[in-house]
Amino acid sequence: MSEAFTLIDGGAAQLLIVADHASAHVPDDIDLGIDEALLTDHIAVDIGVAEVSRLLAEQLGCTAILGGVSRLVIDLNREEEAPGLLPVMSDGHVIPGNREADLAQRLMRFHHPYHHQIVRLLDGMASPFILSVHSFTPSLASDPHARRPWDIGVLYNEDDRAARIAIPLLTEAGLLVGDQLPYSGKLLNATMNRHAEANGIPYLGIEMRQDLVGDVEGQRRFASIIGPIVLQCRNSLA
Repeated sequence: MSEAFTLIDGGAAQLLIVADHASAHVPDDIDLGIDEALLTDHIAVDIGVAEVSRLLAEQLGCTAILGGVSRLVIDLNREEEAPGLLPVMSDGHVIPGNREADLAQRLMRFHHPYHHQIVRLLDGMASPFILSVHSFTPSLASDPHARRPWDIGVLYNEDDRAARIAIPLLTEAGLLVGDQLPYSGKLLNATMNRHAEANGIPYLGIEMRQDLVGDVEGQRRFASIIGPIVLQCRNSLA
């Protein structure tokens, strides 16, 4: 057991589901100085990701690792030197409790154990494939006029092997797909850069629209679409 992550053991398939922002948990000894209602908002958690990841782990017979704390405690999908690692502002909301927080302590307590566990899981696989699961808000409070109409986005940095397979398949499944949208993986891809691209491990990075995976029906729908496509990507790149 670790407060830095939760493991879902769906089976021994050579697949790893990685969900950096799956939790809204804030430990009792950390005071972010915010309204607790914000912990259900997109600034605190990737809505729907934990549930879809659990469904996919069961469907694909593989392991999933879910980040154990809110991205407001520490952002597990940031490099250790990145300015947004310990956010003091998110989508117009001030996070006052982070202004005097001990970054080194939070790295040691959450960030390092999470990423070390990913390494251990991958080391135990002969030919791993990674599915990185995130979700995005359809509207930003700080930019209310911006349109984010995509049902799902596919993100990558230099390695677009799985993306090129998945994008047409997701489109054929009836989804409006954003290629490097709602933002580019060349700008934000820290966990996959570290564990996949740096090691030549093929991966698929997805961003689901949160209003489409906010309930059980939507979560099941997306899992049923994504699962077979992940298998096609893995089998094609094995």
